[in-house]
Amino acid sequence: MSPALLERVQAVLGRFTAWLDAFGETSPDHQSFYAGPIGGRAKSLYYRSRVIGTLAVAPMVLCEAFAPSTRRLWYRPPRFPIADAHYAMGHALLYEDSGDSSHLTRAIHFLKMLEQTRCGGFQEHCWGYPFDWVTRNGIIKAQTPLITTTPYVYEAFLQVLQVAETSSPPLAADQRRHWNDILHSITRHACADIKDFRTSATASSCSYTPFDGGGVVNAAAYRAFLLTSSSKLYDQSEYWSIAKRNIEFVLEAQNADGSWPYAVDGMRDFVDHFHTCFVMKALAKIHTMTGHEGCWKALCRGIDYYISHLFDTDGLPKPFAKAPRLTMYQRELYDCAECINLCLLLRDRFPRLREMADKVVEEIVTRWVTSDGSFRSRRLLIGWDNVPMHRWGQSQMFRSLAFYLNETTRKAVVEAPESALHAAQDGGA
Repeated sequence: MSPALLERVQAVLGRFTAWLDAFGETSPDHQSFYAGPIGGRAKSLYYRSRVIGTLAVAPMVLCEAFAPSTRRLWYRPPRFPIADAHYAMGHALLYEDSGDSSHLTRAIHFLKMLEQTRCGGFQEHCWGYPFDWVTRNGIIKAQTPLITTTPYVYEAFLQVLQVAETSSPPLAADQRRHWNDILHSITRHACADIKDFRTSATASSCSYTPFDGGGVVNAAAYRAFLLTSSSKLYDQSEYWSIAKRNIEFVLEAQNADGSWPYAVDGMRDFVDHFHTCFVMKALAKIHTMTGHEGCWKALCRGIDYYISHLFDTDGLPKPFAKAPRLTMYQRELYDCAECINLCLLLRDRFPRLREMADKVVEEIVTRWVTSDGSFRSRRLLIGWDNVPMHRWGQSQMFRSLAFYLNETTRKAVVEAPESALHAAQDGGA
């Protein structure tokens, strides 16, 4: 990492923060074409009848590829809890790095928004999507809790709480206790509302929502991380017992070549970039907290596959190793964001990832920042998709670059005394 690159990252984050304040906190989405009644029915037909359904979704596919700005015409721009969580974490990281209290204020603002957007009808705190999500297995209604969203909110509250405990001046004790109560509530939701499904003597998958049958690998990885974290935070062995079975499911789902399928249902066996990152991020965090040997072995195999199959000839993230369908784009902002996250989490354990993180960051700050300060969303087969989508890459990249800045600065501070000591020793030799 060069000082010049770090300065460019700081400048990009400053411009992005100004853009976000001006643009607002709602946006179109990757799923906007299918979130409304017309697109939703077309997508549902596609899953039921591939030939007729292909004709039905063709207008949306063509719009996505050649007229992405039309997303706003298909569905109103909503607010996304998963984006608010990433923005909260990003601002907390920037506060840690700079000490600028405005970042802590912004982080707290996004937590307040999250309290307002929790799923109704559930006793415990949980979050999902603000639209009806048409999937292969049916429609997941808006405000249905998702175990792939709620853990990010857990991390956001935990991170801001930890930062607030050392802030100057410190936040009120009542506020900190309130956030801690929310963390307890999220954990109870993950334990009770999300269901387990035994897959072997030692393993269980978990449901994606409180109402489905499980089998999605990254869902189990997310839940395993959340419950492992809570088991350490609150010294609760019950959480760890549930987490261990989900961990074993993830380990048993790993393919012989080191990859993970999206699901183990025999249909959704594609291998893509960001879902692979989701799984390995969870295993990396669990290994950091527990030293779990199985996680380490899976990561060793997974990283070898990841580097060999999920990067293109330019050394940049590519969307799929095994694609489920024709794709109309070359690169995805979301993939780049999750790549940076994963590389930062594991770069000390896998030194090859250090250079890869720098390369992707260099690519983003050089080619993916628009004139208004937002990020490009996709590199299409022809041209770019410049429509900013908070859930589909903007918030994740903001948090990733803040993480990169924070980690790089922290590492430089730690290494500086060691370098000075070595220089002194060399000088006295």
